[in-house]
Amino acid sequence: MTAKVVVLPGDGIGPEIMRSGLEVLHAVAPGQFEFEEHAFGGAAIDATGTALTEETLSACRSADAVLLGAVGGPKWDTTDPNTPRPEQGLLGVRQGLDLFANLRPVRPVPALYDASPLKRAVIERTDLMVVRELTGGIYFGEKTRTDARASDDCVYTTDEIERIARVGFRTARSRVTSVDKANVLETSRLWREVVHEVHGKEFPNIELEHVLVDTAAMRLLAAPRHFDVILTDNMFGDILSDEAAMLTGSIGLLPSASLGESRPGLFEPVHGSAPDIAGTGAANPLAMILSVALMLRRGLDLEAEALAIESAVDKALAEGLRTPDLGGDATTAQATGAVLKYL
Repeated sequence: MTAKVVVLPGDGIGPEIMRSGLEVLHAVAPGQFEFEEHAFGGAAIDATGTALTEETLSACRSADAVLLGAVGGPKWDTTDPNTPRPEQGLLGVRQGLDLFANLRPVRPVPALYDASPLKRAVIERTDLMVVRELTGGIYFGEKTRTDARASDDCVYTTDEIERIARVGFRTARSRVTSVDKANVLETSRLWREVVHEVHGKEFPNIELEHVLVDTAAMRLLAAPRHFDVILTDNMFGDILSDEAAMLTGSIGLLPSASLGESRPGLFEPVHGSAPDIAGTGAANPLAMILSVALMLRRGLDLEAEALAIESAVDKALAEGLRTPDLGGDATTAQATGAVLKYL
């Protein structure tokens, strides 16, 4: 039986890295998938006037998994709240599929320890997961704007916090670090209370610590090995996961998964659309390729195939593969070929 994958190449380097990801997917699991491609983000705005059409959202809902390249670019930048933006497509598909949990694994590759801005002794053996709540909080709250005043409402319910807490505890090996700003924010005080209650009732064998977001940000750079799972809300998770990305030496190496209670999940690289290098062949496809691996593992229960891709990426890097963001000159096609070589 074939699995249906909806492909959303998006903008900038999105289509280029998507080609690399699909090439690797065809190689590791030939004949196991059927694909349906749709315009998304800025490309969809140009074609239809909206970043996410009902047709695309309907296709995503009927899929087994959704694979996304990247969205956005200066062409569509605007401060006019009535003008569509590519990022609205991303928020819309998350909300439309009820993808409330974003998982971002952070594991520096030994071959690239020296590419990190942090010392090798600080980052080696780091292996953490950021579990970010994705459909609530300040990004989705009511927004107001006048010439002299603007506001963004941050709202969380007990149910929203409970379900993301369970994802965090189920993902953890031994410890969950719940990150909030409970000394200032009422939403964070509710967050801390609910996470504490879920821990005591359902996951008492997992260690739980509560850490303020500013302390967590400092500890990520000073002692990243301390973390197993970082559990946090939408905005804090957005910021901390990008900070954690730099432990690897390049944001071009990190995949992510956005999951709900059931399929389909959405899988995408953490990095943006990099319009400045689009079409030059310089884009690093490894985060996209690793997002394919994450899709196989978390979305389709194909663990062996996921491990094969991750092992091939590690071997290619160990043998010296370096794209421009890693200080080398390998092209997108050369990087893809190096991974295929080791599959």
